[in-house]
Amino acid sequence: MIQYKNFRLKNGLQVVVHRDSSTPLVAVNILYQVGSRNESKDKTGFAHLFEHLMFSGSKHVEDFDIPIQMAGGENNAFTNSDITNFYNLVPKENLETVLWLESDRMAYLNINEESLNVQKKVVVEEFKEVCLNQPYGDMWHHMSALAYQKHPYHWPTIGKDFSHIEDARLADVQHFFDQYYNPNNAIISIVGDIDEDSCYALIEKYFGWIDNKTETAVATSWEIEPTQMDFRRKTLSNPVPAQAVYLGFHMSDRIHPNYYTTDLITDILSNGRSSRFFQHLYKGTPWFTTIDAYVSGTLDPGLLMVEAKLNDGADIEQIEKLIWKELDSVKNNLIEADELQKLLNKLESAQVYSEVNILTKAINLGFYTNLGNTDLINQQMDHYSAVKVEDIREVANEILVPENCTEIIYKPQEHAS
Repeated sequence: MIQYKNFRLKNGLQVVVHRDSSTPLVAVNILYQVGSRNESKDKTGFAHLFEHLMFSGSKHVEDFDIPIQMAGGENNAFTNSDITNFYNLVPKENLETVLWLESDRMAYLNINEESLNVQKKVVVEEFKEVCLNQPYGDMWHHMSALAYQKHPYHWPTIGKDFSHIEDARLADVQHFFDQYYNPNNAIISIVGDIDEDSCYALIEKYFGWIDNKTETAVATSWEIEPTQMDFRRKTLSNPVPAQAVYLGFHMSDRIHPNYYTTDLITDILSNGRSSRFFQHLYKGTPWFTTIDAYVSGTLDPGLLMVEAKLNDGADIEQIEKLIWKELDSVKNNLIEADELQKLLNKLESAQVYSEVNILTKAINLGFYTNLGNTDLINQQMDHYSAVKVEDIREVANEILVPENCTEIIYKPQEHAS
């Protein structure tokens, strides 16, 4: 059980503190409630751009990384469709250094033509390297665009097209910053050998004076994604080393009770050497080099994904039948209670292990606070353990159906028909 304290400053900043006396380090995580879903369709990739811009310096700090390194620490960041997250790990004596740095870039980020142009080039090169020049790198562009017709999950986190970043104007970027990088749109979580009340005083010292650039965090409005009623398929002839199949099934959002059931379905299919995919497809046939299943875990309704890379000579139609046979086995209740319990035991072990790492705890405390209930960090196993075999069958029959499926097929150019 992770004990913690929640605070909220007058400017709206949410704070979560957990004392862990087992380490001389302290982890500081700051989550901004902005991701690619908050972008407009003609200006995508801005949240990811800001993941880079936030390291470009601020009013009193020319280079964010140097003070962290001098303090004996490390830092990094990540962006997804729902959030932008920055994390730091330093000796506890240098906690104030991190808080000063984070407050300075929240209040005084150095956004100018020079810094913007530098980071635009970095992001565009990353787009080309990861999405255009890497085999299967554009999969999420095709899957997102086909599976989502209305919702801004229609484009991946890195953006719809790198021209949106190339064409980004300083005024647009400044406006995006003013909307979302505010105290009332942020959550700070701190884990280490620190007194909670003293920590709150430090947060008040470094962040309490920061005014919101807008009165409230602006929530982007979008249309609810309509229920998919038809099987969707796109076949690509690309310079890839082997054929690949990706299936995306619409599923619940992250806080819906069915999320835990759906996540367990992917574990039944692909978690470990005893899983269905490993035993029956990877080991049981000569056609699969890799096959996996996972959930997107997004704030709004997401996707259960199945992805497979294939050996030479594999017939796509046959591969599809083999995969659907395994999906149907879950739908037809071919699951034993002890199989489910084995997966629950694995999950419980993973959770216990995650609670040892203070940075993981800090990130998770911010994540669950963003979901609206910090104590979900202590309730995850209860939710998973409540799932029964009949729940697996019911949810599988609801979502693992062709009319709820979007398929992306890759064929090497020389093999494409």
